[in-house]
Amino acid sequence: MIPLPSAPSASPADADAVLTVRRLSKVYASGHKALDDVSLEIRRGEIFALLGPNGAGKTTLISIVCGLVNPTSGEVRVGGHDIAADYRAARSLIGLVPQELTTDAFETVWNAVSFTRGLFGKRRNPAYIEKLLRDLALWNKKDARIMTLSGGMKRRLLIAKALSHEPKVLFLDEPSAGVDVELRRDMWRMVRQLRRDGVTIILTTHYLEEAEEMADRVGVIDKGRLVVIEEKAKLMRRLGQKQLSIVVAAPLRALPAGLAPLGVTLSEDGRTLSLTYASGADAPQAGPTIAALLARLAQEGVAVSDVSTRESSLEDIFVNLVGGAA
Repeated sequence: MIPLPSAPSASPADADAVLTVRRLSKVYASGHKALDDVSLEIRRGEIFALLGPNGAGKTTLISIVCGLVNPTSGEVRVGGHDIAADYRAARSLIGLVPQELTTDAFETVWNAVSFTRGLFGKRRNPAYIEKLLRDLALWNKKDARIMTLSGGMKRRLLIAKALSHEPKVLFLDEPSAGVDVELRRDMWRMVRQLRRDGVTIILTTHYLEEAEEMADRVGVIDKGRLVVIEEKAKLMRRLGQKQLSIVVAAPLRALPAGLAPLGVTLSEDGRTLSLTYASGADAPQAGPTIAALLARLAQEGVAVSDVSTRESSLEDIFVNLVGGAA
């Protein structure tokens, strides 16, 4: 298991931060501590992925920021507005796409999105609603009742409702749950466009591919505590690993002498030699080790038929950080 890096403490208010969370905790009446002294800042215009196993505290954190759950202690500011002292101003800046497909089944798509916009005190803007529905491939369903929509279309509708009041921060809580691969890709394209339009995206997901594809930074939460917050690329460089696989031309009966101290292992069928090593800049010894391995094989007269490497994915890193919890 990879040693856990400490999550950074909250820094003085960053002028570029659109969301600031300071020492946030939540203890329910049952005694369960859902959040434990969480602090973080989300920058304007970034895509931030919040990862964690079930029950880690992801949804509780989102619910507090969105004003749906009261914190036990701590402070949250959105666009400089305190979510408790200045609730209306803070909430008007937030759009939320929840996990559950909860909608008014008998309402039409157009009316549902327009009504949600009105709830935030926004003036009617049919041109904006039309653009929103067209961008989300819902325009041809604008007069359809929600009960007639497919699951994927309902997911798009939830996004339209969340964007109806033109928020600056958008929470996507497991947005790809239950949708097919094609719709997931469409949603990724839409999220990137929203970021280009200046919207900050906070994403929770169990699809590690989703976070790896889109996020600028990654936060990992486990048992209510943030265990790491880091730039995605930097995190993968620091905690990632590579695996070198060498397929030999003829099966080996045993590992050649001298390779074991290099960390090399031999597969049961004797056909593949494997070496796992750190891939980050903090591991300059990796290159010479590989070179030494290939040179040693040549000295031993071992013919090589194929060489390949595999780099750790964000999923590998996540599993190591939380010890495989799910």
